[in-house]
Amino acid sequence: MSYKAPLKDMLFVMNELAGLGTINLLPGCEDATFDTVEAVLEENAKFCGGVVAPLNWPSDKAPSFWHDGHVTTAPGFKEAFKSFGEAGWQGVQHPGEFGGQGLPKLVATPCIEMLNASSLSFALVALLTDGAIEAVLTAGSSQQKARFLEPLISGKWTGTMNLTEPQAGSDLSAVRTRAVLQGDGSYKVFGTKIYITYGEHDMAENIIHLVLARTPDAPAGVKGISLFLVPKLLVNEDGSVGARNDVHCVSIEHKLGIKASPTAVLQFGDHGGAIGTLVGEENRGLEYMFIMMNAARFGVGLQGIGLADRSYQQAVAFAKDRVQSRDLAGSAGPVSIIHHPDVRRMLMSMRAHVEAARALAYVGAGICDLAHHHPEAAIRAANLALYEYLVPIIKGWSTEMAQDVTRDGVQVHGGMGFIEETGSAQHFRDAKILTIYEGTTAIQANDLIGRKTVRDGGAVAKSLIAEVRATQAQLRAAGGADLAAIARQLDDGSAALEAVVE
Repeated sequence: MSYKAPLKDMLFVMNELAGLGTINLLPGCEDATFDTVEAVLEENAKFCGGVVAPLNWPSDKAPSFWHDGHVTTAPGFKEAFKSFGEAGWQGVQHPGEFGGQGLPKLVATPCIEMLNASSLSFALVALLTDGAIEAVLTAGSSQQKARFLEPLISGKWTGTMNLTEPQAGSDLSAVRTRAVLQGDGSYKVFGTKIYITYGEHDMAENIIHLVLARTPDAPAGVKGISLFLVPKLLVNEDGSVGARNDVHCVSIEHKLGIKASPTAVLQFGDHGGAIGTLVGEENRGLEYMFIMMNAARFGVGLQGIGLADRSYQQAVAFAKDRVQSRDLAGSAGPVSIIHHPDVRRMLMSMRAHVEAARALAYVGAGICDLAHHHPEAAIRAANLALYEYLVPIIKGWSTEMAQDVTRDGVQVHGGMGFIEETGSAQHFRDAKILTIYEGTTAIQANDLIGRKTVRDGGAVAKSLIAEVRATQAQLRAAGGADLAAIARQLDDGSAALEAVVE
C-alpha cells in the first residue's frame, strides 16, 4: 500500500507536452528552471511518500471524529500538516510577497497530484485553502490580503468554501444564509451550511470560512448573493487571533469514503451573529466564489489522477506477487497473475488512462500560467479562455476515469480486492465523491456546453479541433503504420466533435 511518485513520467509531461521551458521564460516564472523544478518535485515526493502516504489506510480505519463541538483529526494528521506548512508546500504557487514560493501552476500541479495520491482525506485541507487564497487574492481588500493571506499560505490557518445549505445544493439561488451590515462596516452572519470540508479541525490555529449569504435588501436568486469572510477565531488588527466567533460545528458526516476528512455542518449566528467582512462588492458573491470553484474543480481533477495512479501502483504490485494458475503457454506451474492476459489488459488500460489524464491536466496548468504571466494581453486572454474551457473537462473526465481505474484496481486483486485490509477497496470508495463535489459530472457538462462553448459560438472548441487536424497531418506525413493508426483515431474523434460544435 506504499506510494512512489512517478517523477520520470511527471517531468516528461511537464517538459515535452506542457512546455515547462516556455513557462520558465515568462515574467515571474524565471525560478522555474528544470533543475529547480526537479529538486522541488523530488522533495515533495519524499514528503508525500514518507510522511503522508503511510497515514492513508490507518486514517480510514480510525478517522476524524466530533465531540461536543470539536473535531479531532485522525492520528498523525495534525503533525503531518504542521510539517506540510513549515516546508512551504501550501505556498508553492502563491505570491512571494505573502510568503509563497511564487512558482508557476505547472510546478504546483504534480505536487498536488502527489499529495492526493498519498492521502485524499489529508489533501483536502490544502485544496480548500488554495481556493480561499485565490478568492482573497482576486477579490479581497488590501486589508483582507494583509491580514489573512500570509497565515493561509504558511499553513498556520486553513480555509473553507461555504456554499451548500440543506435546501440549496447545486441550486445556489436557494441560499438563505443572511448577512446584516453593522455600524462598523462588518456584517453579522446567520444560517446553516452543510458539507463543509475541514469546516472544523485541530490542525491549524484558525479556520477562515468563505461564506455565501444574502443581505436584507438583496435581489432574489443568484444575483443577490454576496461573499463574506468569517473566521473561526476573530482576528485582531495586529494579525493575532482573538475571541471565538459565533460559528460552531454541530456535527460531521459519516461517509462512504474520505472518512478522515471532516465534513462539517456549521451553524452561524446562534449566539448573536457570526462576525464577517464583505469580500469585494455586495451581490457579486457567486462571481467571486467561482474563483474558488474553478481552482477547486481543477484540483479535484488532480485528485482523480492521483488516486487512480495510487490504485494502479497497488494493482501492479499485487499482480506481480499473486501467484495463481498456469499461463496460456502451459507453464509447468502457476505464475504471477501479471502474466495472464486479462490482468495485463486491465493494468495497461489503467496506466493509459492515468497518463492521458495527467497530460491533459498538466497542459491545462501550463495554459493557465500563460494566461496569467504572458506579457501580451491578447495571448493572455486567449489562453485564459482555453484554460476555462478545459477545466470542466479536466474535472469531469479525470474523476470519471478514477471511478473506472479504481474499480479495475479492485478487480485485479480478485476476491482480495473486496477485503478492506488490502487497501484497494478504500481507493474505490474514496473515488466516488470526486464525480459529485464541486459540481457533478452533469454540471461540468452543462458548464462546458452552455457557458464555455455557446458563449463564444464554439470558437475555443474549433481552435482545439484545428490543432487536432494539424497533428493528424503531421502524423500522416511522418509515415508508418502506427502513426497512421493514431491519425485515424484522431480523425474519428475530431469528426464527432466538429459535428457537435457545428
